[in-house]
Order: sequence, then structure tokens, then C-alpha cells
Amino acid sequence: MGIALPGAFVAKLIYPERKCLAICGDGGFMMNSQELETAVRTGVPFVTLIFNDEAYGLIEWKQMNSFGRPAHIDFTNPDFVKYAEAFGAKGYRVEASDELIPILNDAFSQKVPSVIDCPVNYAENLRLTNELGQLTCPI
Repeated sequence: MGIALPGAFVAKLIYPERKCLAICGDGGFMMNSQELETAVRTGVPFVTLIFNDEAYGLIEWKQMNSFGRPAHIDFTNPDFVKYAEAFGAKGYRVEASDELIPILNDAFSQKVPSVIDCPVNYAENLRLTNELGQLTCPI
């Protein structure tokens, strides 16, 4: 957790001719989001796509599967568009699913790092886990 943004930064340093995309949750993004300043200052453009559920969604999924209830996984986020812009990066917010591809294309065309805030609902994860669990037999 927290490696996506610095990992994409380093990948772009190693392969400057390639497009680099960091994909992370909002909790993981906030763990190393200060590296946006380094990327802006050094002129290294890459794109960060944040799956925003205002929680540690994967941890909640695991807690629900293991214990039947979540514990201490919710938090609040800053406005990620304004946050990115405060560092001198480009910020985007996805309002509808059909906006994602055009936003990604625009973000990859920027000369500065870009941050895309994409709201998600992980409610289907638990239903999928339950359904898949019924398809398999326990060992």
C-alpha cells in the first residue's frame, strides 16, 4: 500500500518515452501523495488514478469475509482535484463512467503529473466473493 505513486514516478524516470499510470485507492494515495511535489518540481509527468471510496476498501472486504463486520476503515479525503492543483499538478474528477477514457487521454497529454479522482463502490466485491465461494467446495 502506498507504492503506486512513487512507483509510477520512478518508472517514468526509467522509461521517459512511455506512459506511466499509477492506480491506487485513496488510502494508498495519501500515504505518499507528497511525492507529487517532487514530480512537479522535477518535471516528471505521469498519471495517478485514485479509486476513491473514502475507506480502506480492500481491508473492509477482507474484514467482512473474515469477521462479518468492518472495523475502523472509514476516513475523509481532501478534494483531490484541489490537492493536485495545490502542488502544480493537473486534477480531474470522474463524474460518470463514460468520462474515464477521455480524462485518461487528456491526462496523458499533460506536461505535468495528473491526478484523477474516480469514485468507486466496492459493494459488489462482497457479493462476488459470496457467489464464488458457493461455486467452490472447501478443502
